[in-house]
Amino acid sequence: MSQRRLQQLADALGRSAKHFNRSEVECLIKLFDMLVAKSSGRSTAVGFDQNMFRDALHCTFGMTDDILMDRVFCIFDRDHDNCINVMEWVEGLSIFLRGTLEERIKYCFEVYDLNQDGYISREEMFQLLKNSFLKHPSEEDPNEAAKDLIDIVMKLMDYDHDGRLSFTDFEKAVRVENLLLEAFGPCLPDIKSSMAFEEKTFQETRKL
Repeated sequence: MSQRRLQQLADALGRSAKHFNRSEVECLIKLFDMLVAKSSGRSTAVGFDQNMFRDALHCTFGMTDDILMDRVFCIFDRDHDNCINVMEWVEGLSIFLRGTLEERIKYCFEVYDLNQDGYISREEMFQLLKNSFLKHPSEEDPNEAAKDLIDIVMKLMDYDHDGRLSFTDFEKAVRVENLLLEAFGPCLPDIKSSMAFEEKTFQETRKL
């Protein structure tokens, strides 16, 4: 990428990805170009496909759940063209790494709303939670354990008692207890991996 193009992109993204400063945006653009070129073997590729993005989530942030990684890809891919371009990458990371509580509540709700109908149903909760329980011969069926957990979560979060979670339910519950933000699985980076990514990516920034 030419220096002029880099500066134009950094200017545009400095306005939309408001949690990064200008030099941090430039570092993220350079990292994007490097990762795309490395994965695709050509420097003219336009962005991350689903597999490349999942690899990045797994290797950098330790994410392992296929459903959640696919949903995070969909949230980043705002124009739904099955490719994350540089604008979507930087704007997505702005919320993923440094989002306000309001932004993270909206992001997590969108990740968990698997069919994008504006609600998190019991069926969606089950899909998200069923793999979190390991089966032991002497213990309860993991499917039953997931259903029991869903019952507990619904008592905490379903304020209007309609058997599903609206965004209003979810937001209200998380504001009362922040730990419920990732109630249906980790879809944000933990502090350790987030700090490691920023330190590695922005070390160039600190040298400037």
